[in-house]
Amino acid sequence: MKATARDIVDSHVHLWDRGVLEYEWLANEGGLLQYNFLPADLDEALDLPAATVTSVVAVQADCRDDQAHAEARWLDSLADAGAPIAAIVASARLELGEGSRAEVEQLAALDRVTGVRRLLQDRPDGFATSAGFVDGVRLLADYGLVMDLCIRQHHLAEVVRLVQACPEVTFVLDHLGKPVISDSDFPRWAAHIDQLAALPNTRCKISGLMSEAPAGMRTAAGLRPWIDHAIEAFGTSRCLYGSDWPVLTMASTYPAWLEVVTTVIGDLSAEQQTAILGLNALATYDPARRQERMKEPSRGAH
Repeated sequence: MKATARDIVDSHVHLWDRGVLEYEWLANEGGLLQYNFLPADLDEALDLPAATVTSVVAVQADCRDDQAHAEARWLDSLADAGAPIAAIVASARLELGEGSRAEVEQLAALDRVTGVRRLLQDRPDGFATSAGFVDGVRLLADYGLVMDLCIRQHHLAEVVRLVQACPEVTFVLDHLGKPVISDSDFPRWAAHIDQLAALPNTRCKISGLMSEAPAGMRTAAGLRPWIDHAIEAFGTSRCLYGSDWPVLTMASTYPAWLEVVTTVIGDLSAEQQTAILGLNALATYDPARRQERMKEPSRGAH
């Protein structure tokens, strides 16, 4: 049975305006990413014949560190103006440990901010398990915020240790950990995914694979082993569909990626497909759920 994609919540979308904020990494990117990506562009991307994307999670796009709060406020203003942004994953300098509390509190004052992401993909080994970073991540639990993990495959073992050190925080692995898409690398990636998924406070975004895969493997058949294994490891209740738009456009199109995902999950039950395509993202990032977590009894000093 092939999935019918409807009522989708996209758990991973980026927006930026280079006239509003500075994104140094874009200076090294070419092609389409040099343009601004605004709600009108998102509306065009989401104008799909066989799907209704009802809302998105807007994820920080690595602006200058000192502009992180301004980026969150800008995304919040877009939502106020009608953009389909249900939640925001903002950035904070968590490596400052307790010194990052002021930044986290400032972000948490925005109701739509339900997660934080500090990019780890280009950090040196040991950064994610350093004492300061672990202390900063632990702060998120005090505000009901989840932690997005944007890493590369070689960081997976280190991230397992980070998650083990912060059992009170919910973690969401972006892009399946950016695996190396090759038969030879699959077993190593799969073993680490199993270790991470064994920790109950983890989730996984089915996203980003088009950007990691060689051109000839950007198909349902080519990417099925990675998607299938992630779903098997985390279960259908802890996997979230995400597009990684507009970074996706450097490798493929929104409809092509959605077709890959819906084809691979097409043999699951209708309820399981609905969970992956939308309900799990709502359960993870819904601002109302953040408020519930904030009402939990204090976990004490960290």
